[in-house]
Parts: sequence; structure tokens; C-alpha cells
Amino acid sequence: MNMQMIRRLYATNEVLHRRLWASIEQLSDEQFVREVPYSIGSVRNHVVHLASVDQRWMSRIAGQALPDRLRYEDYPTKAAARDVWEEAQAQVRAVLSTLNEVHLIHTLTFDIQRPNSPQPITVTVAVWQILMHVLNHGTDHRAQVLRLLHDFGAPTFEQDWMIHWWKTE
Repeated sequence: MNMQMIRRLYATNEVLHRRLWASIEQLSDEQFVREVPYSIGSVRNHVVHLASVDQRWMSRIAGQALPDRLRYEDYPTKAAARDVWEEAQAQVRAVLSTLNEVHLIHTLTFDIQRPNSPQPITVTVAVWQILMHVLNHGTDHRAQVLRLLHDFGAPTFEQDWMIHWWKTE
């Protein structure tokens, strides 16, 4: 694992997220915020959640104070959610531009609050683990949104990374 590989993975992740946004743009704002009884709800909730998580993990890697979690209701339209998502992606690119191989193995120790547990726990993770988690998290929610888009009749696409690489290289 090296920074060239990490940057390539993140570039692919961003391309696939942008393809997702192209499909999301086919929804009305009403469809975008419509609650669905699955996972964290609406398409809006998924993309705002992704932006929030990306911002918080990148801030942690950069040694910055964690921003508050984004509130879904603060983003009532596709345009508002897209703006915050773009800000989060700019932060991801900025943080990645500062990292090298030594940073990847650096460990961070912090407290987390587990769901349904009154006591926080202290965890230690390497930066490379956080970076891989963010990628996996993005893939997971992208898959969930693709299903929601399908249900709304919006266009979807194959998000397999190998297929993407075969088509683009």
C-alpha cells in the first residue's frame, strides 16, 4: 500500500460518486428527500451522511477539530446537498495531497461512542485503515443509493471497480 495506490482508489471513488450524482440529478427535489424505510432513509440522507463522514475522518487525519455531524434537514434540495458534498470532496483531495507513505502507517488514538453503549471506548487505528474505511463506506452507501434510484426509475450503473478500470485504462 502506497500513496499512489491510495490516490488511485480515491480518484475511482470520486468518479463513481460523480456518476451517482448524475443519476441523482434525474430525481425531483421531492424524490430526493422522500423518506424510505431502508437504512438511513432518503437519497438526501445518504449523500449528506457521506459528506459528513468524509469531513470528519479527513479532519481527524489532518489533526483538526472534528466538525459537527451534518444535519440532513439543513440540505432540503439536491443543489444544497451537492454543494456540501463538493466541499467534502475538496477536503478529501486536500488531505490526500498532504500524505505520504509514512503517514499511512501513523496511528491515531481517540475515543468513540458505540451505539447502545453508555461508555466510550478508546481505539487506535492506522491512517491507512481510516482511508480504506472511508472508501468502503462510500461504496456501501453508493450501492444503497443506486437501489433507491432504481426504485425511483432513475438511471443506475455498474459500480464494479474492475469494470471501471478496464473501461478507462
